[in-house]
Amino acid sequence: MKIINFYSRPYCHLCEEGLLTLKLVQEDCSFDINIINIEEDDALHEKYMLMIPVVTYNEEVIQYGILDYATLLEALQ
Repeated sequence: MKIINFYSRPYCHLCEEGLLTLKLVQEDCSFDINIINIEEDDALHEKYMLMIPVVTYNEEVIQYGILDYATLLEALQ
């Protein structure tokens, strides 16, 4: 099973929307979502602070910021 990392932080409207989009993709493509709060890790906070939400697979950034279904589906199939 693929594990997709979803980097976000609490009270982030764009992150909430992004997670909904990722869950829609999950309905058509099998993977688990590992939600990571960047505020719990200083290095991650510094790395992704201006990019969140960020979706990665195998350490590679698939998409960040405004997430869209088509891009995510194509990358994760």
